[in-house]
Amino acid sequence: MTTGFYWDERCFWFGGGYYAGMLPVGGLVQPMASGGLPENPETKRRLKNLMDVTGLSADLVHSAADPVSHAAMARVHTADYLTTFKETSDAGGGELGRRTPFGPGGYEQAAVSAGLAQRAVADVMAGRVTNAYALSRPPGHHCLPDYPNGFCLLANIAIAVETARVAQPDLKVAVLDWDIHHGNGTEAIFINRPDTLTISMHQENNYPMDTGAADVRGADGSNINIPLPPGSGHLTFLRAMDQIVLPALDRFQPDLIVVACGFDAAAIDPLSRTLATAETFALLTDRIKDAATRLCGGRLVLVHEGGYSEVYVPFCGHATIQRLSGSGIVAEDPFAGTFPLRQPTEKFQAFLDNWVDDLTAFFTPA
Repeated sequence: MTTGFYWDERCFWFGGGYYAGMLPVGGLVQPMASGGLPENPETKRRLKNLMDVTGLSADLVHSAADPVSHAAMARVHTADYLTTFKETSDAGGGELGRRTPFGPGGYEQAAVSAGLAQRAVADVMAGRVTNAYALSRPPGHHCLPDYPNGFCLLANIAIAVETARVAQPDLKVAVLDWDIHHGNGTEAIFINRPDTLTISMHQENNYPMDTGAADVRGADGSNINIPLPPGSGHLTFLRAMDQIVLPALDRFQPDLIVVACGFDAAAIDPLSRTLATAETFALLTDRIKDAATRLCGGRLVLVHEGGYSEVYVPFCGHATIQRLSGSGIVAEDPFAGTFPLRQPTEKFQAFLDNWVDDLTAFFTPA
């Protein structure tokens, strides 16, 4: 088994531009600041650095990727949006949507980010690697066809999937989003597509606050939203995976599974109020990897999304990629002794179990 790891230094240079308070510097050096945005390069850079220090990187097949073409973007995004994005980027940057500031070259950097996801999917589908992790930045799961949103300027996963379908039009793809914020962009793109199962496991009414309800199913019921209450922890995420996600995948029988892999469900993330740990992500990865082996020949791609704790994302990501690759190199979680004290009380856990059980009943076919 081989695991591909896709990354590009240029993705670490993406930032909010002058709009977000970044200072102008020469074109051949990383910008000096991210303007205080929670979506900054350090979580991703520190993950890559941790993998290098532990030796996990040596167990992976590393690759860069070409930026996605305009034609690839146009499979998902409208012509007007792409034109405006490019023109604004060329003019020095700005903000086109909600919480999506970018600086000069933002269009090209977003194309590189989407290119990493596209190459990861292509290599897995071609059998060049068994599974893959794309360290994409900026993220993509909030981006709508005609509107950027929540740090997301291109729909990375959707572009990768639609490009794969050029060669295989009947490709059935399941997209599981375990970023703590609802994957509204992916949902909007695929909600009425019977060839795509979209599942989002997120904190209820976190971001966006007006999407992610369980009763949004799409015309054929192939959209599944799993809104979880604030305070949900390790056991709740695993329960939702076991009772809702895995049975849905079994019913759908995908040819490929793609995970929108955010680490902002973690217990010390500044943009969520849930209590996942590095071990949570490791076990979620075990389960989705087993499902891919059982259902689609192991074809599994994880694409990096959110996660805003500079001290904890590296350990959550390391645990995930270690399990994905089957490497024996483990990075000890420095917070492992603290987080058991922050999990739900027995009484609250019973409430959370009932919450997931109710959702399970709602999504279980009669």
